[in-house]
Amino acid sequence: MLSKEENILYAAEKLFAELGFEGTSTREIAKAANVNISMISYYFGSKEKLYEKLVEYRMNEGQFFSKDILERTDINEWEKIEKIVDQFSSRVRHHKCFYRIMQREQLHTKNPQIIEFLKQTKMGFIAMYSKILESGLEKGIFTKNPPIYLLHATVSGTLFYASNAKEMYKEFLNDTAEDEVFDEKYYTELNKHIKYLLKDLLGYEENK
Repeated sequence: MLSKEENILYAAEKLFAELGFEGTSTREIAKAANVNISMISYYFGSKEKLYEKLVEYRMNEGQFFSKDILERTDINEWEKIEKIVDQFSSRVRHHKCFYRIMQREQLHTKNPQIIEFLKQTKMGFIAMYSKILESGLEKGIFTKNPPIYLLHATVSGTLFYASNAKEMYKEFLNDTAEDEVFDEKYYTELNKHIKYLLKDLLGYEENK
């Protein structure tokens, strides 16, 4: 069962994604979370602090899987890349509201704390890819050394664009499957596509 604090966070996340930060009032958040408006002040202090807490909460979630994959010794460097793609894709798929907020923030935010969160997260991904790439090159698993910042841009850019365009593609394909069924097929194909691109960029061959 969700705590009141978590309930407020999740309600706010949906509203921020739909209406934007400026377009969302604390009264609307309180109503959606089914709490008294004073609870927002009690737990977070202000709408701005609630927003910052939401970003921090979701960003910190993402750091855990990154560190876990890096430290694994039972899989090789390519398999680590695959795990990153699978888990990143799963987060984008299952936390659509948050990533919609983040894409908007990258274009419009003036909040210095949000800017710092975004920067640190990107830097964390780039550092993670760098370590995996360096190790993979040393072992001969990878034969190409692409610009590391473009590697991250390839993964995140493709994921975000495809996720945002999913409904359009469903209509284009004239696919009448239930949303969950289409989602499963869509993200499976998307993951395969990203991995295919990365294999070429990294010079990885399956039979090595």
